[in-house]
Amino acid sequence: MVSCRGFLALGAAFLSLGCASIQKDPPWHAAVDRQAGQLGYRNWIVIAEASFPAQSRPGIRQVTASVDVPEALDYVLSALEQTENVRPHIYVPRELRSVENDFAPGIDELRKRLKDSLHGHEAAELEQQSLLTLLQDANRSFDVLVIRTTTALPYSSVFLELQPGYWDVDSETRLREKMERERMQKIVRPR
Repeated sequence: MVSCRGFLALGAAFLSLGCASIQKDPPWHAAVDRQAGQLGYRNWIVIAEASFPAQSRPGIRQVTASVDVPEALDYVLSALEQTENVRPHIYVPRELRSVENDFAPGIDELRKRLKDSLHGHEAAELEQQSLLTLLQDANRSFDVLVIRTTTALPYSSVFLELQPGYWDVDSETRLREKMERERMQKIVRPR
């Protein structure tokens, strides 16, 4: 027969084992999860390397992630894939493909890991200064989430411009063409 004290000790041991196996998500996961549902068309997410300039404008939210760019990108894209309201248009700095491993050890491995972290999305390339200009222009009217990572490699930030998840460029083009045809028909055949 097990004594009451022995039973309580056994129960406490199981409880502590159960609690130890529950790992709390890092705070940046919660920030991304919260933002993924709130951000919409024309908002931006930047998965930034460690030296990315701190932003002080209203509308920019910054979180620190204790992971590297590919791991953060993988998590962000997974979170966005759970929403129907947005899809990312992904940009990487054009300079990234030209940085040599001799001058930035680890850059070759980072490029490989980034490709895997893209979840099959294509990434457009623009010069980093152009990306920063686009980001600055967007921030005048739209929110930006910056996730600062531990990656210490040049030109390794990834920029996500959010697009409508349920409406694409082809749909918009067809709509505009239809509207133009209707407008032209009214001009040709006024009522």
